Amino acid sequence: MKLHELKPAAGSRTPKRRVGRGIGSGLGKTSTRGHKGQRSRSGHSLQPGFEGGQMPLVRRLPKVGFTSIFKKKYSLVNVNRLDSLPADTIVTPQLMYEEGLVRNRRLPVKILGNGELSKALTVQAHKFSASATEKIENAGGKVEVI
Repeated sequence: MKLHELKPAAGSRTPKRRVGRGIGSGLGKTSTRGHKGQRSRSGHSLQPGFEGGQMPLVRRLPKVGFTSIFKKKYSLVNVNRLDSLPADTIVTPQLMYEEGLVRNRRLPVKILGNGELSKALTVQAHKFSASATEKIENAGGKVEVI
């Protein structure tokens, strides 16, 4: 077989349908569009989700919830994750980022009280839960709000 002998598989390529070329072609007059109606007209286009005048699904479903644009976002760190750091360390948000405890360097850090802490640490963060403050101080550490 040579390059000039190559042919596509039978039936895989069909000629372009030429509509509106007279009654003898079988595709004349209405040119496959049927009679009257919105889709038979030139320039016809419908927006996505249009259901023929029926109330669209998007508008039938109830609105749910509310998202405040003023909500303050925090990077959350639990007390038990701080236990992996060496004792008597000054734990800053920068150190937490470097150790992989915090993903986003720009967000303020909040310490939560899930788990136990067995080492004395000086923890500096933007916010602390009451239980986190209690656990850090019970372990002999200090809490410093930035």
